[in-house]
Amino acid sequence: MTAPPHPGPAPRRAALRAALRAACSVALVLGAILPGSGADGAPARPPAPAAVVYRAPLDAPVRVVRAFDPPARPWLAGHRGVDLAAEPGAAVRAPADGTVTFAGRVVDRGVVTVLHDDGRRSSLEPVSPSVAAGAHVRAGDVLGTVDGHAHGGAHGGPALHWGVREDDRYVNPWALLPGRGPVVLLPVP
Repeated sequence: MTAPPHPGPAPRRAALRAALRAACSVALVLGAILPGSGADGAPARPPAPAAVVYRAPLDAPVRVVRAFDPPARPWLAGHRGVDLAAEPGAAVRAPADGTVTFAGRVVDRGVVTVLHDDGRRSSLEPVSPSVAAGAHVRAGDVLGTVDGHAHGGAHGGPALHWGVREDDRYVNPWALLPGRGPVVLLPVP
C-alpha cells in the first residue's frame, strides 16, 4: 500500500492560516461575550458588587441608646458602633446577607461577626450564638440571642452593640439602614 502524496509547504501554510483566522474569530467573539479581557486587550473590570440592603439586627421597635462616636484618630477613645436597646434573650438577626466569620467568646462576652457580600463586616455583642463560623446567612436570619450575663459592662445597661468595619475603618451602622442616612441640616426657608 502506498501513502497518499505529501502536500507541499504552500497548501499546508494556507491551511494553518485559515485555522488561525478561525481561532482568532472565535476568541474575539468569546471575548465579547465572556468575562475576561476586552477586545482592546485590556483586562475587563470585575463586576460591581451586588447592592446590599441592611436591616437592624433587632426586631422593631429599635432604639439607639448610644450613637456612633468615632475617635479623631484610630488609637483614641470613641464609640465605634451603635448600642441598641435590647432585652436579654431577644433574637439577634443578620443585618445583611453574608458569611459568619466568627461566633464565640471574646474575653467575657459572646460575639458574632458576619462578612457581608459588599465586603463590610458587622460585629454584634453580647450574643449567645446559634450559628457557627462558615455559615451563610441572609438578612434577618437569627444569629443568636442577646446574652443577659454580659450586661452592665463597658456598654452599660441592656444593649446590643453593633459595629461595622469597611476594610479597617469603622463606619456608622445606623447610616447603612434605608432611610437612616446621615443627618443633614437644611436652611430654614
